[in-house]
Amino acid sequence: MGTHEFAIIERLRSRLPAIGDDAAVVDQPGGGALLLCADAAVAGVHADLALVGVDDLGWKAMAASLSDIAAMGGRPAHALVTVSGPLGDVDVDLLFDGLLAAADAYGCEVVGGDLTAGPALVVSVAVTGTVDGPPVLRSGARPGDTLLVTGPLGAAAAGLQLLRAGRLGEAPDLELAHRRPRPRIGEGEAARRAGATAMIDVSDGLASDLFHLAGASGVGVVVEHVPVAVGVARYGDDAESAALGGGEDYELLFTTPDAAAMEDAFAAAGLVVPLRVGRVTADPAERLLGDEPLPLLGWEHVW
Repeated sequence: MGTHEFAIIERLRSRLPAIGDDAAVVDQPGGGALLLCADAAVAGVHADLALVGVDDLGWKAMAASLSDIAAMGGRPAHALVTVSGPLGDVDVDLLFDGLLAAADAYGCEVVGGDLTAGPALVVSVAVTGTVDGPPVLRSGARPGDTLLVTGPLGAAAAGLQLLRAGRLGEAPDLELAHRRPRPRIGEGEAARRAGATAMIDVSDGLASDLFHLAGASGVGVVVEHVPVAVGVARYGDDAESAALGGGEDYELLFTTPDAAAMEDAFAAAGLVVPLRVGRVTADPAERLLGDEPLPLLGWEHVW
């Protein structure tokens, strides 16, 4: 049967009480908060190198950690990159082309790391971040808040489906969403400044990450609208399921007591206005998609 990732995390909480958010928050000696996060990308798990380039794997490894900083409302500062794998068979320069392209795009300087031989290609990226106010945690959602997401979902899952089907070039935007996801740094900062009460990045899937946010906040959620990216319905068997459980969209899901003010703040910052997807309720057991139970869709590692 295997052991599920989230069950292991819950077991570790008794030994590591500080874990639980997208990034760790630690106090700096001179005052203020420092954000710390780490993520690993594994060839054959996070990217099929028969379908995408090793530079795409590098981009995704960096983007995953950058997205964790975004989900706290922070900005990335520095990164450490560790690469393990059959190095004689890996184009390390091409791998770092993708890593550094993502780092440069979001102002995150790579300052060190490690290189070691191993049986499978694994890229681990640890990132530090800064925040000029209290970071946004998963645990702050309150009954009556509105649920918003920074963009439509399901594009990454649809892009992977197209690549697996060998239908290259039919929908470049969907393919790019899978190969080169875009962490929402500016959007996360704007949401924090405008009073977001809780936030998480949509890495595992909207439904799964909603469960995480609601559980951490001790609230219920009702999804009233599932925003599906353009083209997903054309190329996927079930567009809503792709949006709810496809994962790797790296949009930000967050809550606010004043959705109109949040929308105005995004517009004033020159950002795409976030989409309303539902509301937060007082019943911690409530997880609804319309009037039906919210399906627990999304990615989870199993050992």
